[in-house]
Formats: sequence, C-alpha cells, structure tokens
Amino acid sequence: MAKPKGLGRGLDALLAVNHSDDQLQTLPIHAIEPGKYQPRTHMDAAALEALAESIRAQGVIQPLVVRPVGYERYELIAGERRWRASQLAGLAEVPAVVRTVPDEAALAMALIENIQREDLNPLEEALGLKRLADEFGMTHEAVAAAVGRSRSAVSNLLRLLSLAEPVQALVNDGKLDMGHARALLTLPVLQQVSLAQDIAERGLSVRDAEQRAQQLLHPPAPRSEARADPDVLRLAEEVSEKVGAKVSIRPGRKGSGKLVVEYATLDQLDNLIAALSGRQ
Repeated sequence: MAKPKGLGRGLDALLAVNHSDDQLQTLPIHAIEPGKYQPRTHMDAAALEALAESIRAQGVIQPLVVRPVGYERYELIAGERRWRASQLAGLAEVPAVVRTVPDEAALAMALIENIQREDLNPLEEALGLKRLADEFGMTHEAVAAAVGRSRSAVSNLLRLLSLAEPVQALVNDGKLDMGHARALLTLPVLQQVSLAQDIAERGLSVRDAEQRAQQLLHPPAPRSEARADPDVLRLAEEVSEKVGAKVSIRPGRKGSGKLVVEYATLDQLDNLIAALSGRQ
C-alpha cells in the first residue's frame, strides 16, 4: 500500500529488514503493553469512546503493529488508540502484525503512523523528533530521512520546543497551531506569552499573529522633537508666567502649531479659564 503524503521513505533504510517476515496474528489484548516510544501525549476521551463504538460494531479493521519484548509479551509500535479503544469495547483479542525492529525504528514508526493520520499536534511531533535525535544520536538529516520530512521541516518543528511553557501548553491544547507558534518564536518570553494568550482568546488568524509579532519587534520610532527655537521657548515662558501654569508651544508646518497648557487640578483649570477670559 502506498504511504500517504510521501512520509516514511527513509524508514526502510533505518530498519534494514525484510518485512516479508511480518506475522499477522490474533493476540490477547492483555499481552500487549503501551509503546515506550508513543509520541502522543494527549488522547481525546470522546474521540476514543467513539472509536470504541465503531470497534464494537465492526471490529478492529486495521491491525496493530507490535514487537516482541518477552515470552508472549508484546510492545505497541503503532495503533495505541485502537488498542485502548478495543479495551473500552471489551475485546479480549486484537489482530496485530508482529515485527522485530530496533528501538529507533520503533520510535520512527510510531511517529510516522501518527503523522500520517494527523493525530499529533506540532509540539508532540517536535518532542518525538527530539527523542529520535537525543536517544539515538541521530543528526537532523538522519531524523528527516527516517520520517520522510525535509531537514528544514524538522528544524522548524524542533524550534517549537524553545517556546515559553505557557505557549507550549496552548499548542498542546489545540488553541494555537503551527503557524501561530512560528510567529511567536521571534519574540521575547513575556511578549510571547502575552500575544499567545491574545491569539487564543480572540481567535486571531496566523496572518494577524504574524503582523502583531512584527509590530512588537519593530514598533514605530517616536518622532524626534524638533530643535527648540529660542524665541518660541521665550514666548512659552511669558505665557506660562501670565496664566500661572506650564505652557509649551509646538510649531507645525507652514506657520501652524499647538499651544499646550497643562493643569494639575480642576481649581487650577478654573483659574486658567478665568485668566484667559479676562475675568481675573
């Protein structure tokens, strides 16, 4: 069967085994244990119950993939949702392909299955890729080859792990997607968290998030104050003495400008109005 989306093209090289030795068996469900390389960290309870209902009605259509880890004991490589849903459905046995593979291949296969099914959020995928790199000493190029991704795609996903923890939590909860997360990567931690919360609360698009991030990174430069004219300063001082308040004169273009009079209290404002109206 063709591999969806071209993923996993590097897996055969990683395994270096002939899958003609695979065995399709019916295994006791209690003989299977969760895979230690399962990249998923969240499972939706409602979706799992819906899958269990489907399995009650139709059985397990696609076999699990397991590897032997002891006498009549097996570890899941792919199909943890089906395995858990089968338990919810009350099945005693499940169909499974038994395959002997090394640890790094087990992790790569688990990643690929979940990526192909779009079951992983970007952060879960990044954590899985990091495990391949860290636990098996693989370069980013080797990781990319193992999971059938480009090196740049792997690097971009791994960068998500540098996001602030509150931002990572929003990605895990599905409130931010990959595009939002990438826009936030350029910001300092406090701005990351603030903008991430705003995106989640207001449902901002990726484009909006990118624009907001750029505005935070490159705020408009404040207009430089024109060099003060000594005559203007002298005039401002005279007016200030006249009205008893701080006065500034801001020249504009073509002879225009602003005369700004500051007051500290309402009483001072009353006195200013009286002085300007000639009532004093």
